[in-house]
Amino acid sequence: MIKFLDLQKINLLHQQEIEARLLKTFRSGWYLLGDEVKQFEKNLGEYIGCRHAIGVANGLDALRLILKAYIELGVMQEGDEVIVPANTYIASLLAITDNRLVPVLVEPDINTYNIDIAKIEAAITTKTKAVMIVHLYGRIVFSTALKALAQKHNLKIIEDNAQAIGAEWNGIKSGNLGDAAGFSFYPGKNLGALGDAGAVTTNDDTLAKTIRALANYGSEEKYINKLQGLNSRLDEIQAAVLDEKLKYLDKENERRKQVAKYYLENINNPEIILPKQPENQKEHVWHLFVIRTKERERLQQHLKDNGIQTLIHYPIPPHKQEAYPQMHHLSFPITEQIHNEVLSLPISPVMTEEEIKKVVETINNYK
Repeated sequence: MIKFLDLQKINLLHQQEIEARLLKTFRSGWYLLGDEVKQFEKNLGEYIGCRHAIGVANGLDALRLILKAYIELGVMQEGDEVIVPANTYIASLLAITDNRLVPVLVEPDINTYNIDIAKIEAAITTKTKAVMIVHLYGRIVFSTALKALAQKHNLKIIEDNAQAIGAEWNGIKSGNLGDAAGFSFYPGKNLGALGDAGAVTTNDDTLAKTIRALANYGSEEKYINKLQGLNSRLDEIQAAVLDEKLKYLDKENERRKQVAKYYLENINNPEIILPKQPENQKEHVWHLFVIRTKERERLQQHLKDNGIQTLIHYPIPPHKQEAYPQMHHLSFPITEQIHNEVLSLPISPVMTEEEIKKVVETINNYK
């Protein structure tokens, strides 16, 4: 069986280093808000190229805290609108609605699966305060036009960078393109923890200070709570693991690019629509390799019968989820088409040449 993602194999690549860090953390007797978190925040901030990195409990909380901090700072208020791609994982929307803000959905570009920047301005109203861009599947979505649009309408750019850590646009890392960014280190991500973990990055000193306090019960000083905060802290054990794995991120992203390149050059089946490679290959870190086909279930079964595991990212678009009945009347044809046709093939830094070739051959033999 070719696993969709062999997490055990990925983590065993760095077994000795990770186990040494875990043991050191365990023996330290300090498990929250300690040196491991400080070290990881420092190294993550330097890697992304921004002034502040704040470890939090998970990727959803990272986005929730950014918006919550903007509300505390008076940049936004309840009922304000945040533009978000219609084609995304539901967490992007949950962060918005959890803060009693209103998500305004915009269709993606069918060629990139990311929000269509050309369609954003038409969705802006007097209540719009931010654009949340999602670098879906590992591909950056950004442009000088988006930057100009945000400046023209005085909008914050918030990056949902859960899937694209390590990608670059014009020499700038994702997570440092907008005003603030949320990261997920869910185990299956390109930089994955051994459980839930996340971070926020920003160059805004006031925003960073506010987020740090909000994530710690609204407190900057123990037992003195200036804000109504949350408990959303990155623990020492996850920080130690992430700090160790961060050293190998670029190398592992390169391997993902090699796998993607082989797929793109060798999958040849008229029933299959392959993802598009950006002109600048640094803009994509291939968190997922997503193909499209009209008869997805048949293809998925064909691959399963041949010992190849696949997943669907994602089967139901956010506006069709039971969680958002108020959106069920909305129509986003491109998004709906994508959700009906996409299938994610195995891709990881630990796939062997034989496995990659078998995936290609099995798809090419599909009729």
